[in-house]
Amino acid sequence: MCGRYAISLDPDQLATHFHAEPSETPLRARLNAAPSEYLPVLLNSGERRISLLRWGLIPSWAKDPTIANNLINARAETIEEKPSFRDAFKKRRCLVLADAFYEWQSLPNGKKQPMKIALQSGEPFAFAGLWEQWQPPEGEPLRTFTIITTSANPLIESIHQRMPVMLTPKGEQMWLDNQASVEVWRNLLLPFEADLMKIEPVTSDILRQSGM
Repeated sequence: MCGRYAISLDPDQLATHFHAEPSETPLRARLNAAPSEYLPVLLNSGERRISLLRWGLIPSWAKDPTIANNLINARAETIEEKPSFRDAFKKRRCLVLADAFYEWQSLPNGKKQPMKIALQSGEPFAFAGLWEQWQPPEGEPLRTFTIITTSANPLIESIHQRMPVMLTPKGEQMWLDNQASVEVWRNLLLPFEADLMKIEPVTSDILRQSGM
């Protein structure tokens, strides 16, 4: 599961790194991005512009938006089967922009230590995500996203059995390529290379922040 992550890069630097136009809505750096917040993503819409979508997928057919509470993640192994994800996998993929994510390590004393997981290079990266647009009974359409998870790599598995799907720059392009095949997209949903990642403990104070 991926329930918290960080995206703290300056908005202009973020746009430059991902070769995208900056968001039309001002971005705010976040040390502790959480479900239900509006966060930066790149959609497979053909427009290379950062957009802010709400974390927690609401399928277009949903009657109740509270379904989003249970759809912050999508398991790679079942996205082609689950009604909540299978259509989005074929038609509505996105890059969820980040520079770290968090998991909690169980300690011998029964407490849990928050651990920050990032690239050794310190550069931002993208999770593989899915997005949807939902029309409430009243008001404007709402765009939401979920983060795809897969089995943990050797670095993460001592903390958690699963990890978010992190894409290489080449994988990012393939994930947004609407002309690629389902097989190509499926083959991207693998654990990231452990040797390129690092883990470090952080204080619980960081995880109490919704942003900075």
